[in-house]
Amino acid sequence: MRLALYEPDIPQNTGAILRLGACLGVPVDLIEPMGFLWEDRRLKRAGLDYLAAAHYARHASWAKYRAAREPGRLVLLTTKGDTAYHRFAFRADDTLLLGRETGGVPESVHEAADARLRIPLRRGARSLNVALAAALVLGEALRQTAMLPEDPQ
Repeated sequence: MRLALYEPDIPQNTGAILRLGACLGVPVDLIEPMGFLWEDRRLKRAGLDYLAAAHYARHASWAKYRAAREPGRLVLLTTKGDTAYHRFAFRADDTLLLGRETGGVPESVHEAADARLRIPLRRGARSLNVALAAALVLGEALRQTAMLPEDPQ
């Protein structure tokens, strides 16, 4: 299981997602260009000391990411998804792809996805914050695949 962020443009969300990956043992792929500098203090503040524990890879472009991508399905989280995430059967080798906060992903990325999932929302609500969407869907994917970390208690 992996997370991938397509051209993220809000450093706090990227930091929160890197922290999520570190805490749950899920690697994160960052597909550039990003809308902020890697040294941005807001990224570091959101990620706290978990950034050092995060397993991540930076990819200079969508094409370079596709060339380096690990095997498995590419599962796009999108408001235009045709399947609700909780009705989807996740697999351990899935990569959950999240789009840019301000613009999602282009049609070519939609076409490259093996599945397009949506999060059901109340009427009138447009979308969730990308870090919240990542946490919600990743939690379900890890539950389904029995990949949640062991509870130390």
